[in-house]
Amino acid sequence: MPARLRVLVAVLCAAVLGALLPAAAAHAASRTVQGGRLDWGVKSSFQSYVTGPIAKGSYSLTGGAATVGSGGFRFHSATGTYDGDTGAFQASFSGGVHFVGHRTDTGAYQLDLTLSRPTVRVSGSTGTLYLDVTSKAKGTGTVTTSSQVPFASLSLGGIDMRGGGNTVALNNLPAKLTSEGARSFAGYYTAGTALDPVTLSADVRPAAATTTEPKPSPSATKSPAKKKQSGGELVDGAVDWGVRRTFREYVTGDIAKGEWTLSSGAEDGGALFRFPDGKGTLADGDLRASFKGAVRFAGAHGLDIELSGVRVTVEDGAGTLHADVTAAGYKGSDVPLVTFAAKGLKTKDGLAKVTEAPAKLTAEGVKAFGGMYPAGTEMDPVSLAVATTDAAELPALPDLGSTPTPAASSGSPDPSADPSAEPVASTSDDGVSALTIGLAAGAVLLAGAALAFVAVRGRRTRSATEAGPTSDED
Repeated sequence: MPARLRVLVAVLCAAVLGALLPAAAAHAASRTVQGGRLDWGVKSSFQSYVTGPIAKGSYSLTGGAATVGSGGFRFHSATGTYDGDTGAFQASFSGGVHFVGHRTDTGAYQLDLTLSRPTVRVSGSTGTLYLDVTSKAKGTGTVTTSSQVPFASLSLGGIDMRGGGNTVALNNLPAKLTSEGARSFAGYYTAGTALDPVTLSADVRPAAATTTEPKPSPSATKSPAKKKQSGGELVDGAVDWGVRRTFREYVTGDIAKGEWTLSSGAEDGGALFRFPDGKGTLADGDLRASFKGAVRFAGAHGLDIELSGVRVTVEDGAGTLHADVTAAGYKGSDVPLVTFAAKGLKTKDGLAKVTEAPAKLTAEGVKAFGGMYPAGTEMDPVSLAVATTDAAELPALPDLGSTPTPAASSGSPDPSADPSAEPVASTSDDGVSALTIGLAAGAVLLAGAALAFVAVRGRRTRSATEAGPTSDED
């Protein structure tokens, strides 16, 4: 090969590699998933059976899970990985739901099922929903606990998971019970039974950020400007309370058709509201603390209740949550709304906390809620954390991730009828632009043309040499 052509080919090959290597590097490693939500109702007919006249049961939520829409459960704080090159995706979510029914004379339940920590894994065109399952077998009553059971198969409906965006969103994925799921479901349904569809969204960190300091929790756990206090004064604090699950469902349901809004620093954790920036004192287990934030519930039929100025007192192990209440026909200051147990509220490493303490409505709370519930009604549990040193960190708020945008229609007027997916953007900050791809393609074509030219010229040269001069063959 002539020297000039060798140089030309070398230059073109370098251009090809220079154009392609950045593209490969952008997606070479799996990116971190942090923050997000998964919405799933398990199986609507199962919910109806559990709470209906036969089983006469109920369900409760654990680990910060919430209800959403009509009959859905929302799990939170996604963690996992996503590979934009292959489309491989894995995300685990926090929270659980506990179903009970068929109560016996002894107070035990024949139906007892807990589903928690859902994990979705997608590889190629297939997906699987995994769950931690604790179930009681029908008949024998044997309790079995299994970790990450491949509970349901998910149909992606031709969705291409490859891309380079910062959000993965999958909507209304059809789900079918697997054979392992059927066994862990205590035999209530057979393998292949259709379950409620699965919807999820998860935030994906930009590739450039995977080697930097981890993204902080969306809930600030402490203020770096605050220092250690003396005399039992609080450095920081937060109280988490969802008021009452069925009340929230009523507010956003078909009757009230309302909503809630947060202000003055209150934060939404899905199943609870966080009132932050606690101020006050803690001494010998007794607490006096006030918190920032307000929540307002508004809807049809005159529904309008605002809770603000939240304050918590603990004395001799008994806790009370107070709030300023403004409602239709009612206004009260420092109203004791609910009571809860708070025994042994002592600091450890500068942090004192109470986690999901059962709470009951007070007589004053009855008036604040317009007589909707009688005194003693079970309200949502209260979680409380206060710090007396700057080094102590408050528990993180459930991370619901970015609010997903509506997915593109899949051709059905009913979004629950067919699966659809929010496209994963292919031109995010860490992605490969169309210009780069075009340059790479152009370089490949040029290199190919040069090599073809070299090959043709080489063949011509070899043909001439092999034929040789004919004048000496006489």
